[in-house]
Amino acid sequence: MKIDNAQLAAFAMVIREGSFEAAARKLHVTPSAISQRIKQLEERLGQVLIQRASPCVPTGAGTLLVRYTEELALLEAEMLGALGSAEEGGGAALRMPIAVNADSLDSWFLPVFDAMPTEPAVVFDLRVEDQDHSATLLREGTVMAAVSASAAAIQGCSVEPLGTMRYLAVTSPAFVARHFTGGVDGASLTRAPMLRFNLKDGLQDLFIALFTDEALQPPTHYVPSVHGFVGLARQGLGWGMVPEHFALPAISTGELVEIAPGRHLDVPLYWHRWRLGSLALDALTTAVRAVAHERLRP
Repeated sequence: MKIDNAQLAAFAMVIREGSFEAAARKLHVTPSAISQRIKQLEERLGQVLIQRASPCVPTGAGTLLVRYTEELALLEAEMLGALGSAEEGGGAALRMPIAVNADSLDSWFLPVFDAMPTEPAVVFDLRVEDQDHSATLLREGTVMAAVSASAAAIQGCSVEPLGTMRYLAVTSPAFVARHFTGGVDGASLTRAPMLRFNLKDGLQDLFIALFTDEALQPPTHYVPSVHGFVGLARQGLGWGMVPEHFALPAISTGELVEIAPGRHLDVPLYWHRWRLGSLALDALTTAVRAVAHERLRP
């Protein structure tokens, strides 16, 4: 069965942009043309591929097609670029969606972009996702590579260790004086307000597990910003797990202190990427590997 490239392009753009109207603008056609192409593709495959919602998302069947369309677009762009076919779009930058957790993106990962070669030109579509959940985006085919805390290989992807991020449990000196004068244990951790990045952030729970087997429910502030998280820890709103990259300078000035010196969490990170013969993806992997070797703990 041969699938029409225009129909595939329409499908990929709707998923990427989130609506038929936005896809139409990107492809310089009318929304009705996009709708017609999607309808023809669904009829050809005998499956509903897109949930018409806001934003549009792939169905189970559509998810299987997402990765294929992204791989095809990358390889086609690289081929046209190698042929120097500017009129056919070979001069356009390669789009590369990747998933990186917020702590990595705001600390060690940034030099990766400086380490990338200038050719071929690449535009990054960064998805900020918790390191424990970024592998899900790879399975769905919506990203080509991801930083993950999971060592388990995903079908069609390779995986390699990058290094370790160390997290310290920190807050202000005044907060420690109020809540941890008797030390850190289950009772004090139950009462002391806690900071969490978002609902997926389980680092504080892992730290609590170092002191008690009980499932505690301390008062919790949600702070979905790396710099805001550190700032509120400085102000003594609560305690939370902060990458040592951010914590150590503030500890050296006395703005932050560890609530339990010597107790920390080491989170191993892994690089997952599509097992695809792409020069751009190879270059990205080389850059990530080099920067991680320099910036992360072994």
